[in-house]
Amino acid sequence: MTELASMEFHPQPQAGEPRPWAFPAPERGSLGNGLTVLRCHRPGQQVVAVEVLLDAPLDAEPAGLDGVATIMARAFSEGTDKHSAEEFAAELERCGATLDAHADHPGVRLSLEVPVSRLAKALGLIADALRAPAFADSEIERLVRNRLDEIPHELANPSRRAAKELSKELFPADSRMSRPRQGTEETVAAIDSGAVRAFYEKHVRPATATAVVVGDLTGVDLDALLGDTLGTWTGSAAEPRPVPPVSADDTGRVVIVDRPGAVQTQLLIGRTGADRHDRVWPAQVLGTYCLGGTLTSRLDRVLREEKGYTYGVRAFGQVLRSAPDGTGAAMLAISGSVDTPNTGPALGDLWTVLRTLAAEGLTDAERDVAVQNLVGVAPLKYETAAAVAGTLADQVEQHLPDDYQATLYRQLAATGTVEATAAVVNAFPVDRLVTILVGDAAQIKEPVEALGIGEVTVVAAE
Repeated sequence: MTELASMEFHPQPQAGEPRPWAFPAPERGSLGNGLTVLRCHRPGQQVVAVEVLLDAPLDAEPAGLDGVATIMARAFSEGTDKHSAEEFAAELERCGATLDAHADHPGVRLSLEVPVSRLAKALGLIADALRAPAFADSEIERLVRNRLDEIPHELANPSRRAAKELSKELFPADSRMSRPRQGTEETVAAIDSGAVRAFYEKHVRPATATAVVVGDLTGVDLDALLGDTLGTWTGSAAEPRPVPPVSADDTGRVVIVDRPGAVQTQLLIGRTGADRHDRVWPAQVLGTYCLGGTLTSRLDRVLREEKGYTYGVRAFGQVLRSAPDGTGAAMLAISGSVDTPNTGPALGDLWTVLRTLAAEGLTDAERDVAVQNLVGVAPLKYETAAAVAGTLADQVEQHLPDDYQATLYRQLAATGTVEATAAVVNAFPVDRLVTILVGDAAQIKEPVEALGIGEVTVVAAE
């Protein structure tokens, strides 16, 4: 007791005054080769993030070669005219840099992170990769084999299998969106170095590419660095490429991907809806968050807390392709898993939540919590250069203005409960949802049919 009495207790730290915050605005420019450049100075961020966006979308892949964009993206780090694959990896490591690349519906993206002191060297490496990739036969063959090895594992994953089936159901067979982003076993097996190089030569050029650079650029002559690296990349101009509109069939129905003996059912419920160019997007984001964006959302309160069916159910909107002319679309979906015996009751309660939402609307308290979570934590979300660069790259990919994200947060804060309710009800109409269930059809088909939420079809799992 004597020791406790003599201890000196320091006062508890108190929160300071909140400071104004807005998503950082980039500076826009271009290089002599036509490459568009967005830069954003972030004091204190000693790890610089670079995103390079290439106008090589999945719908540009040749017929029968789905996945060639993915193989090309992965091959950028597998050697150049200056370095073998092993040497290129070693040079990246010496820089303390990481380089990732992936292909999606809007195009191919390369993501680089490197300490600012090694930025010049890393930019030179990524410039070499874009300017003169080796695409060696042996490396392409290895990447194809690796991709073929991944496919069975993806099909065995219930959530990946559900996503594949939802795309197949929603989009017409001749649409690239109906097929797996990274290709099937048949199409990937047909890819060789010649196919990769042909795709590269047709679609990869600086005139249609954008580089985003974010970090502490104090004392960095970025114009000179870019000119000496990415500025040496050359290529011809490109003719405008027609972009097919997104069409989808969201007739209410249920597809069960049969997994005999499965102890859980993976559910994915979705349709397509407005993208970020639509005026409804801020209200749709807010309403969807209230429905299933966090542990305190309506879906979790009922299915997780009250009924104990699941560890969590989420509702979300994911942009598939965005365009100012209205030809873009977002995937609006609800995802989660439940134990097999409670699949029917869980789906029934989920539909009850949607119907109640349509009948009674959101509450002001739900709206306020959503705004606080979405807007209030934004400064923490964008503490790293990579987070800022990724969002700026998303804006470029989706043909949005440079101040879009900053404007979105203001719009979210100003969106009322009535607007958020109308948006989420329109996003998830109870009679226009395609439901995918990956589970044991023998146990779940009959109770699901009894719900009357659409015709039920059973397909075999691969």
